Amino acid sequence: MNHITELATILDDAARQARAVAQIDAEGRLSLDDAYAVQKASIERRLARGEKHAGIKMGFTSRSKMVQMGISDVIWGRLTTGMQIEEGSSIALGRFVHPRVEPEIAFVLKKPLPGMVTAAEALSCVEAVAPALEIIDSRYRDFKFSLTDVVADNASSSGFVIGAWNDPREDFSNLGLTMNVDGVAVQIGSTAAILGHPLRSLVAAARLAAAAGEPLQAGAVVMAGGATAAEWIRPGSYVSIEMERLGHAGFHVNEQD
Repeated sequence: MNHITELATILDDAARQARAVAQIDAEGRLSLDDAYAVQKASIERRLARGEKHAGIKMGFTSRSKMVQMGISDVIWGRLTTGMQIEEGSSIALGRFVHPRVEPEIAFVLKKPLPGMVTAAEALSCVEAVAPALEIIDSRYRDFKFSLTDVVADNASSSGFVIGAWNDPREDFSNLGLTMNVDGVAVQIGSTAAILGHPLRSLVAAARLAAAAGEPLQAGAVVMAGGATAAEWIRPGSYVSIEMERLGHAGFHVNEQD
């Protein structure tokens, strides 16, 4: 077993067993390319168990987060069918380690999206847009990690919930939104917080996926990135997003693990 495979096995087992593990790159020896190789190998283990590719998620889509992490580009992770949670259904906290949730906007493609595109070209490939929630979950003990740790851990992606799909010709550049817990707004924001316009996130997604040899195909979902700060998920609650003109999405959290 080589080093990349060994690290991928550690992280995949941690996610599957909802068990915290030590940082895999506490000493900063992994390159970013190595971290993505670990991520890919970890996802391949999911696919070998029968899950299928569903799309990708974008991370660090706010300028402040990039500055905080000392990077100049977004990061990305892979989505599988095993991560999708039906809108309005319930989740068990016991399947996660440090679960938090972010409000987002999601795209679904109607045709393949090439690697280098303009915003207008990217939009022409979009079938629909929807309000969405992403459950993010670091698998690292004591919630301590570096950039390469996060990337290797599938950019912290664990689950996603998508609301009703809408016509992409709707202007979604600056839609007001709230993320709510039991009907009370806990975060207020706008889709404009996602790189200034969510389409910029889609353009970046196309570039990064193609560079990795996995260009986005028809039917792929792209989660554009958090529009506000994340919130911790609490048992017994109902978490939802309400987005101007596009509607809502939500999920229940079981009282017990």
